[in-house]
Amino acid sequence: MTQKRNVIIVTDGDQIARRTLEVAARNIGARCISMSAANPSRMNGQQLVELIKAAAHDPVIVMFDDKGSAGQGKGERAMLEVYNSPDINILGVLAVASNTNCMDGARVDLSVTDAGAIVKRPVNKDGKTTRSHELRGDTVEIINDLEVPVVGIGDIGKMNGADDYHYGAPVTTQALQAIIERSGFRWEQQQ
Repeated sequence: MTQKRNVIIVTDGDQIARRTLEVAARNIGARCISMSAANPSRMNGQQLVELIKAAAHDPVIVMFDDKGSAGQGKGERAMLEVYNSPDINILGVLAVASNTNCMDGARVDLSVTDAGAIVKRPVNKDGKTTRSHELRGDTVEIINDLEVPVVGIGDIGKMNGADDYHYGAPVTTQALQAIIERSGFRWEQQQ
């Protein structure tokens, strides 16, 4: 029997998000599937599962992006395929805020602000807390149906320079660490 691979889902896939996630993955000792980056997502869930299974070690970070499509777009369909794969264990979702008019948002367990504070409410694209009860983003509509920890974050790699990958992607790094802590994942599982 093959051991399940441990995955963190990220709801953003543009090139700045890719570079930022590559840096943040190195910071925490994770693997980032850079080929999953696209805006919108190009790969389907089965293709992504094969890439995840080929990754050198866990946790594996995978990006999904709908590029603002209303309803369930290609990124969300691929996300569901990965989530439902018997070979995959989802540690959590990094839900990325954006300027979108989507009807549904995502409930978050916590968020990391642009200043690095951990808060019990959603943030907006700039990483600032909002009065809303849900995080608004373009690839987050199905997250409420997934039974995993959800951490909110502003626009990865941006937030007015607070998460710049040239300076170590500090906000994204902290958010990924929060997912790992909440998931119960242990590095010794990799031995």
